[in-house]
Amino acid sequence: MSAPPSPDPAGRTTLLVLGTEPPPRLGRLTGRMRIEYADEATLAGLLPAADVLLVWDFASRAVPRAWPGEGPRPRWVHTASAGVDHLMCPELAASDTVVTNARGVFEGPIAEYVAALVLAMAKDLHRSWELQRAREWRHRESQRVAGTRACVVGSGPIGRAIAGTLRALGVTAALVGRSARAGVHGPEDLDRLMARADWVVSAAPLTPATRGMFDERRFGLMQPSARFVNVGRGQLVVEEALAQALTNRWIAGAALDVFDHEPLGRDSPLWELPGLVVSPHMSGDTVGWRDELGAQFVELCELWLAGRPLPNVVDKRRGYVPGH
Repeated sequence: MSAPPSPDPAGRTTLLVLGTEPPPRLGRLTGRMRIEYADEATLAGLLPAADVLLVWDFASRAVPRAWPGEGPRPRWVHTASAGVDHLMCPELAASDTVVTNARGVFEGPIAEYVAALVLAMAKDLHRSWELQRAREWRHRESQRVAGTRACVVGSGPIGRAIAGTLRALGVTAALVGRSARAGVHGPEDLDRLMARADWVVSAAPLTPATRGMFDERRFGLMQPSARFVNVGRGQLVVEEALAQALTNRWIAGAALDVFDHEPLGRDSPLWELPGLVVSPHMSGDTVGWRDELGAQFVELCELWLAGRPLPNVVDKRRGYVPGH
């Protein structure tokens, strides 16, 4: 275990960054804070001397392993991601440490990605590409998107952006959240809405209540012509149940951008499932997204250094930013 760094002679706040490939651009913070870098092997030893932890490598599961150790812990943890399930452990949840996320960066790109999948599946673009490569002229009829129904599960900023983008295409989009409120259905309506939907989009956070929510029973509720899209968390879906639904043609197709285990192994049967589009957790990643994440953190850090309230504060018990 690495020894913690010695106190900063200038009395600067210590920022610890987990992950460096590529490193974040911290711009205006350079020289104002003492910046240390950690990986999974060194995180536990460096945590006690850190005032702030930036989880730049949001695929890492090092924080729950390192956090329960001895010594002081950072007063603020920021993750460069929308989800926080990779951070949480009982000790962090029970602490006074403030946790914030990257809300505001990923909503638009993910909504565009979902809309692209909906259009591609409705217009059978994958099959057109296959036929082109085979130099085969085969006329087909495609589906109108306008007038179809979508059930978007997850009423946070990402789910709302998805619903808004689909509505712009003429889709009737119903939002399902943790509780019913204006414009949002409660979980008691989920089965009914899924049974009527042409598109079921999963954009919920991963919590004990949502883990495995898309299972054999729920895929059995969907129409044979319906499609399923998951841009939330892989663990929301029972992958064996989805494979069964596609193989038995209970549903017409699906698209997964997130998986139970990532990266998806080369020997996974998901690669060969009929009607399944696989993408490598990229729905929110557009050109310049890392720079946006770095700029967002710099702005939050300046608020924190000035003693001002932070936006994007996560309810650590629920696992997401409340009030949406």
